[in-house]
Amino acid sequence: MTMTADSHSSEPIIRIKNLQKAFGDNQVLKGVDMDVVKGEVVVILGPSGSGKSTLLRCVNRLEEPTGGEIWFEDVQVNSPKTNINQVRERIGMVFQSFNLFPHLTAKGNVMLAQRKVIGRSKEEADRSAMEQLDLVGLADRVDYYPAQLSGGQQQRVAIARALSMDPHVMLFDEVTSALDPELVRGVLDVMKKLALAGMTMLVVTHEMGFARDVGSRVVFMDDGVIVEEGTPSEVFDNPQNERTKDFLGHIS
Repeated sequence: MTMTADSHSSEPIIRIKNLQKAFGDNQVLKGVDMDVVKGEVVVILGPSGSGKSTLLRCVNRLEEPTGGEIWFEDVQVNSPKTNINQVRERIGMVFQSFNLFPHLTAKGNVMLAQRKVIGRSKEEADRSAMEQLDLVGLADRVDYYPAQLSGGQQQRVAIARALSMDPHVMLFDEVTSALDPELVRGVLDVMKKLALAGMTMLVVTHEMGFARDVGSRVVFMDDGVIVEEGTPSEVFDNPQNERTKDFLGHIS
């Protein structure tokens, strides 16, 4: 993973235009426009059911958009001509559930996709797995099985697994919401380290401290649209929209 803290550029790495997504009669996304510039950490906030996770899952087409366009590095993600598996190799995603294989060690879990998806040799995959597990603070747990790890440690293995594929963007979907409060900090610390190293990140979270401290930009969604966006200080200290004020008033 080669990143530099000054890797911001003005060229969007992700462009979302009029994105819509319906599940039957339920219109979850109602025309979302968003650009993400390389090196940015965009934190997406909003109440449950506002479309945050659906937006994230559309970016790597885990959900199929019903309208609009998503572009990633000049490839239209939601074009039928696009090889989505090639796109996903460059977009890492970490979920609320860890989805680790219980019969594999931490290192085995991090090695597997490298071997199966991008065809790395065992030696290369082993070396990358060790590097990424060290990065997430688990160098002393490489031979532990998921059942021997805390929830926070399992989530950090999941992050290491995503990073081992050398993604250009990382998507984080509520990655701390299933963890006990005392385990959250270790995961957020890893995400903060990635941000400082220049990783482009889209983060759906309820962790307001992380959003304020680490986000380059905060996007507030409600009812399938972006209601407000700006720097963390703009959104938290001087929200313009009544819906944003109400939401932040209830959680602060």
